[in-house]
Amino acid sequence: MATKLKGSQALLQCLVKEGVKTIFGYPGGAVLGLYDELYKQDDLQHILVRHEQCAGFMADSYARITGKPGVVLATSGPGATNIVTSLCNSHMDSIPIIALTGQVPTTGIGKDFFQEADITGITMPVVKHSYLLLEATQVPKTIRKAFLISSTGRPGPVLIDLPKDVLNSTFEYTEGMENKFTLPGYKPTTKGNSRQIHFASKAILEAKKPVLYIGGGVISSGASPEILKLAESCSLPVTHTIMGKGAFPDNHPLNIGMLGMHGTVYANYAIHDADLLIAVGVRFDDRVTGKIETFAPDARIIHIDVDPAEIGKNRKMQDVIDIPIVGDAKSVLAELNTKLAGKSGDTEAWMNQIKEWKKQYPLDLPKDKENISPQQILLALNKYFKDAIYTVDVGQHQMWAAQYLEINKPRHWCSSSGLGAMGYGFPAALGAKAALKDMGLNTPVIAITGDGGFQMNFQELGTMVAHDLPVIIVLFNNNNLGMVRQWQELFYDKHYSYIDWGKGSPDYVKLAEAFGVKGIKASKPEDVESIIKDAAKNHSNKPILIEFELQYEANVWPIVPPGGSSHQMLGVDSDTLPSNPTKKEELEKIIKR
Repeated sequence: MATKLKGSQALLQCLVKEGVKTIFGYPGGAVLGLYDELYKQDDLQHILVRHEQCAGFMADSYARITGKPGVVLATSGPGATNIVTSLCNSHMDSIPIIALTGQVPTTGIGKDFFQEADITGITMPVVKHSYLLLEATQVPKTIRKAFLISSTGRPGPVLIDLPKDVLNSTFEYTEGMENKFTLPGYKPTTKGNSRQIHFASKAILEAKKPVLYIGGGVISSGASPEILKLAESCSLPVTHTIMGKGAFPDNHPLNIGMLGMHGTVYANYAIHDADLLIAVGVRFDDRVTGKIETFAPDARIIHIDVDPAEIGKNRKMQDVIDIPIVGDAKSVLAELNTKLAGKSGDTEAWMNQIKEWKKQYPLDLPKDKENISPQQILLALNKYFKDAIYTVDVGQHQMWAAQYLEINKPRHWCSSSGLGAMGYGFPAALGAKAALKDMGLNTPVIAITGDGGFQMNFQELGTMVAHDLPVIIVLFNNNNLGMVRQWQELFYDKHYSYIDWGKGSPDYVKLAEAFGVKGIKASKPEDVESIIKDAAKNHSNKPILIEFELQYEANVWPIVPPGGSSHQMLGVDSDTLPSNPTKKEELEKIIKR
């Protein structure tokens, strides 16, 4: 039976069919017809943000927590262009997003109408796919296609541009018409090649120094149980990217922490000495590999990824010895575990070597007892918020959090990892809280941010209060752009160029209070634990901002210098050049260059 529907009515109806419960958006002229229909219904919640970029960040974190596409809605022109950064962020981190943008009427496209922008053209490099609808009849099948494309294969954002007249015009809707479509050429590979999986199992059993190197693809595919089984059955040390944090429990004895530029010394040493690298759902990012030619130089590579374009893109695969496997990580690992059932290699000597590195080069607390250290804050959070969900902004605090926070479950960590978008952390926490509400959960959400990133999007304090999305904001305040300052200190002769706020730094406690949020400031190390303990007791689900004053020149250690190999780290023994196998003279040349 056919029903007459407006394009806007069909759109909302199809979103409900896809299981959408919450939309993050901001209204404007081109989408007023759609907002009028939102007003008339009760099936979808709309969260009104203060800036469209933040709506995109909220949809992104919503997707990371739920595993389902988040939905962002913006009007035409500046509304649409304001979400470009968030789409790029989701694209870089392979997060499923549906972006709905208003557009001028079809008769005005290309004529520079008020608030016109070619958003499909603008976003082409940063979305998985995009659609410009020209008829209302296209709405149902386009929504279905967008969700399918966004959430299958390698996930990513899909944009649907909606001209005003398409939303307002009517058509005959028949039940099930959204499923009447084809996607020629879109056939993501999910099942791995059995022959390649057999070779992989053989390589794992033969390896003496294997390392399991995992990333965000493990979380996207829900492959954490398979990773755990593989690591435990074959006694494999596990290292993760910043995107892969939580895919393998941080408290597991086989976990050797994050690798790369600010990774643990023992993870980077293990990678350098490995004879087999089992890379799952990773893309060999430059912040992980350092100088690519010296990354795992003596290792065979097993690379498992759902996206064939990632195989050999950064780390060239050698036909004779390396083993590429295209397929969904969960499916491939399940078959690999079956082939390895009851078998295990000999990694005892290798694990003993890694244990020795762990003792020799631990991540430890600074010796300064007069000032608050980032590590002290994070260890207190571990103590009092054991199962919280954490979102982080970008910069030094992000790296400290990746090093010291204990995340033992997937989808408990949200980080702008590939793009490194400052301003992500706080709005991401609100998206995570909205996701938990939709899931019927009351898990605490903690936004760890820096004074730089927080100043980019603190207006969302209004969104937090208005929509009852209580999060705990942990603000690391060193009164400068910390990561930029650290690089200027180490690699630019301490030329501190435009990193200070001067007189423009706000009173964050008063700022929070202006929005009706409790604010606390901590300046002494003896206050840190009691404040966090009180937050756990009284603010697990109440909004609060806690500002921690840090030293101006607090640095993240260790660090792989630009142009260096991943095993060449500064700050291994102290905040000086390392006394490890790297030649000091070579490192000094790298720094000067």
